[in-house]
Amino acid sequence: MSGFFINVSKEEAQLIRSYSIRHDISIEDLFKESVLEKIEDELDFQMYNKAMEEYRNHSVSYTFDEVKKELGFD
Repeated sequence: MSGFFINVSKEEAQLIRSYSIRHDISIEDLFKESVLEKIEDELDFQMYNKAMEEYRNHSVSYTFDEVKKELGFD
């Protein structure tokens, strides 16, 4: 298992400690979850951008009325 050392100010350390106590989570888990969530958010954003680019370049869209007609609800 790897470890990390992070420098924070006294005020930041107190804020982090207070948060971890209030939410009943260890500082280690707090940092791990926060970093992994940040990475996941960035990966999701990249996937979104890729999907939107694909949609813009190769999109086919239908109106609500066209979909109803195609499905036989007209």
